[in-house]
Amino acid sequence: MYRYKKSKNIKLKNIIIIIAITILTSILTILLYRMYEGINIYTYEPKASTSATRTIQTVDEVKDKSTQIADIVENVTSCVVGISKIKNAGTTVFLKDGTSSLGLGTGVIVSENGYILSNEHVTGSKYSNCYITIENGKTYTGTVVWSDSVVDLSITKINVKNLPYARLGDSENVRVGETVYAIGNPIGYEFQRTVTSGIISAVNRTVRIDENGASTYMEDLIQTDAGINPGNSGGPLINPDGQIIGINSVKITTAEGIGFAVPINIVKPIIERYMKEEKFEEASLGIFAYDKEIIPYIDEKIDIQKGIYIAQISLDSPAAKTGLKIGDVITKIDNLELSKMCDLRSYIYTKSPGDEVTLNIYRNRREIQIRVKLGTK
Repeated sequence: MYRYKKSKNIKLKNIIIIIAITILTSILTILLYRMYEGINIYTYEPKASTSATRTIQTVDEVKDKSTQIADIVENVTSCVVGISKIKNAGTTVFLKDGTSSLGLGTGVIVSENGYILSNEHVTGSKYSNCYITIENGKTYTGTVVWSDSVVDLSITKINVKNLPYARLGDSENVRVGETVYAIGNPIGYEFQRTVTSGIISAVNRTVRIDENGASTYMEDLIQTDAGINPGNSGGPLINPDGQIIGINSVKITTAEGIGFAVPINIVKPIIERYMKEEKFEEASLGIFAYDKEIIPYIDEKIDIQKGIYIAQISLDSPAAKTGLKIGDVITKIDNLELSKMCDLRSYIYTKSPGDEVTLNIYRNRREIQIRVKLGTK
């Protein structure tokens, strides 16, 4: 009897264990199935397709940007003109000394009614004539209506309407490393409207020019490694938006890849006056001043922290009549702080002869104010 009960209990216990194992196995199977069902399995093919699509978009974006820049540059080249001092004297690069003997150079149209910006050494000084060849091959006689030998800029007028013209940019905010394009007529007309590209290598450069036994300085120049050759002088230096930020002017012939442009902001007030009023009467203070950065090269004993240093005063000029002296440092004009000579020059260009300005002068370790009535240049 005892053995029967013991055997029965063992069988019951085994059945319970089997049932428990079966239930546990079922639960684990269900859990594993649900876990497996929640796993996302990605195949290689969709991933490859997505990657390829992104690559194609990137190439298209680069291509579109390149096309846009090419269109912008092409529009500006239609505004670039050839300039010669001699009419119909030949246009070929293959003439011996053709560029220098013909005075071939470049200019850029800056208004629809025929105002052209260039270098003074290309067009000649104020009231002189030169010959302007526009994109369609027609040549017109141009009259220089304004020029400045110090900054080597000029504005020439031709009697033509509805011309394409280039937009003016802002040279004050250019940065080293930005892309630029130089357009001009290097060597001769066979290579007219040549475009070269590069970057802005430096800003506010000063270049010493030795001519006729005398030395002068061109200040606040934009330095670029874009190719600038003889004949490029007077052509525009533009940014990727097609805006003129400078006028190509001089090149150091003893070094490769160094060219310079005069910042456009210097002459913008004059161009705007001509566009609005068809005339410009230039006001004059009668001084020439150096930026503080180049003073140590001229006189190492001079130490100024701000302003511009008066180096020359014209006789009988407003500056001479009001007691300004060589060695004075101008820190402000009408409360506009000055750090470069081009700042002063640009401000004076917005004025008219007879206008009065207030100068803050640093002299003998103290600051004084002087009122000056501007004269006519």
